[in-house]
Amino acid sequence: MTATLATRLNPREAARNELQRLWAFDEFEARLRACESGYHIHHRFNQRLNRGELQPFQVRAWVANRFYYQVNIPRKDAAVMANCDDRAERRRWILRMLDHDGRGDYTGDDAGGIEAWVRLGEAVGLDPTDLWSHRHVQPAVRFAVDAYVNFARQRPWEEAAISSLTEMFAPKIHADRLAGWPALYPWIDDKGLAYFRSRIPLATRDVEHGLDIARRWCTTRARQERALAILHFKLDILWSMLDAIERAFPDDMPEAQRP
Repeated sequence: MTATLATRLNPREAARNELQRLWAFDEFEARLRACESGYHIHHRFNQRLNRGELQPFQVRAWVANRFYYQVNIPRKDAAVMANCDDRAERRRWILRMLDHDGRGDYTGDDAGGIEAWVRLGEAVGLDPTDLWSHRHVQPAVRFAVDAYVNFARQRPWEEAAISSLTEMFAPKIHADRLAGWPALYPWIDDKGLAYFRSRIPLATRDVEHGLDIARRWCTTRARQERALAILHFKLDILWSMLDAIERAFPDDMPEAQRP
């Protein structure tokens, strides 16, 4: 009996073969991109933010809590490089750290994403001291972000790199803010939106690199499945951050407790 006939007559064998079949990269990439349905662009808090429905203190709360994520991105990237024994990959990945930590004296073109986020904080009315102290950061946000950094420290560098593929979905969320915020939140200085402008081309570059890593590392169906699980893990991190912010800063929050 041929292997093909045996497979047709044995459903279990057919199912096992299908599970082990390596997806062509186009199909694999499509499955990665389909994870967008779990991106926090669809979270109720983000949707309210982009419809102009949040009060200023809630916008400030979002900026302050998200800052904890921003300052930890270079730590995550440093963990990726620490676990990577490929010099060429490290030289390519280090650009991400510099994009966020900045270069030189951190001013002008040398300013990184962290400085840009501080300017956003100032534009929404936050004192930089409050941002850097993380006094408004919720415990669940800390837990989620720290879990992400620890994942990058403990897992193979390729897995940590793949977790950054949520950047596939970032240009849309940044573009939405740039399109809507000036009219919806005229009290925010437009100069504070520079972070969103800068991230669109950088995210596109980083996605190309991340997909290249996924192409080279995911040489088995099991690794492809693992990559999808990793991407879902990262999406859960981002989603749970908004869950925590939404619960901690309700519309009727007492005035004295507002950021």
